[in-house]
Amino acid sequence: MQYLSLFNTAKLSSLVNTREGEVKLGQVVQLADASLNLSANLAHAKANGARFVIIGIGEDIGPRANLGRGGADDAFDSAMAQFLNLQSNRFLSGEQCLVLGQVDTQDLQLPANASPESLRNKVEQLDLRVIELLTAVFSAGLEPIVIGGGHNNAYGLLMAAKAGLKRPIAAVNLDPHSDFRPKEGRHSGNGFSYAAASGALGYYHVLGLHELKNSEATLEQLKVFGGHWHSLQQIWVRRELSVETAVKNISDALNNTQLPVAIELDLDAITNMPSSASTAAGVPLLDALFYVSYVAKHCPTAYLHLAEAAPSCHVAGAAAGYRETGQSISELIYAYISGRINAL
Repeated sequence: MQYLSLFNTAKLSSLVNTREGEVKLGQVVQLADASLNLSANLAHAKANGARFVIIGIGEDIGPRANLGRGGADDAFDSAMAQFLNLQSNRFLSGEQCLVLGQVDTQDLQLPANASPESLRNKVEQLDLRVIELLTAVFSAGLEPIVIGGGHNNAYGLLMAAKAGLKRPIAAVNLDPHSDFRPKEGRHSGNGFSYAAASGALGYYHVLGLHELKNSEATLEQLKVFGGHWHSLQQIWVRRELSVETAVKNISDALNNTQLPVAIELDLDAITNMPSSASTAAGVPLLDALFYVSYVAKHCPTAYLHLAEAAPSCHVAGAAAGYRETGQSISELIYAYISGRINAL
């Protein structure tokens, strides 16, 4: 594929710290072979035990096109620096994972003073790359774990899942924003509304929606589509129901659709997570891990998408953000993989 930068052995070696008597995930995971095309690499990995394909989309043009701040372009490397140094053991050996690489976005980047219109044009170009790559992954019978980039990439993922799985997708999204804003040009705030209009999104539930961070027009548009939500205030502020009850009810509703399920998570939902729109009043990381783990275990899940992490936006600086964000994402990856391996 033209716009795919493979994760190679040199990159792996630069991130993994080996220790005598231990085996790290990075010493066991599968990598793509540069001499093979994408389809051959996916088939080879699957034949050798791979089930999950880890992919990065290093860009912040989607959030910037939504008039937000940048920084969501280096989450993948921060995640791999932590995830690949976890232990390979009886709980996860590692060969189930193909670390494929990143969608190449260098030619799409624009300067800080770029207009929203020019950024939105670039997001449309990025959509095509995401759809092409992810359609191949779904068609190969593998499950993507995608580390963003902006939440604009939900559109490309849903379109690819529909193309590869031949069915609309039911999505659940842990996010203070519904990302169901009007179709005003592509950006991080309307990936799901574009997917709904295209027929790729068959059912949609937002968990942790902030009651005052979504316009009335957006809420009405979501209602007309038939979307559902549990708000942040219902669960974590007013305590009208527990997170366990909410996630169980959502999973039951997802299963009732009889559609493949997408697990979406905007990292800005998590308290003080370095992200394009970080929040002081958010969801605890452990609750986010529970959400991912439970849905992955109890629903016919097609993929996990972790969007909007921006390590460079950490209040203590990029180095602290790189470490903290990487640790959080690596825990979310493992929660998903463990849930899928132990699926009911």
